[in-house]
Amino acid sequence: MEIRYTAEHEWVAIDGNRAGATVGITDYAQRALGDLVFVQLPTVGSAISRGAVAAVVESVKAASDIYSPLTGRIIAVNAATVSDPSLVNTDPMGAGWLFKIECSDASELTQLLDESAYRQIAQ
Repeated sequence: MEIRYTAEHEWVAIDGNRAGATVGITDYAQRALGDLVFVQLPTVGSAISRGAVAAVVESVKAASDIYSPLTGRIIAVNAATVSDPSLVNTDPMGAGWLFKIECSDASELTQLLDESAYRQIAQ
């Protein structure tokens, strides 16, 4: 599985066939937000464009929009994060994933950052 990143601090796990991608926020983002108290996820089956607001997370400090890193269709959401937002804090790149998207434009994958490039902006 390949992991890529956005400048807005989302991570994207791309499976081998690139048909589906899992999206969440990075450890850097969850630390900056603090303890999450609310998660709002997109609707399964909805179409979304790259850069559009896909989800919202709120902490005791602030609310933050989560942007879709890819254009496509939402194929799954992690309902566990709605009932227990702390999952995003305790395991942001594991059990705290937010949604899965079926990518409709594979060329967008090349615009995502690799780990080295992301680390340069997440310091």
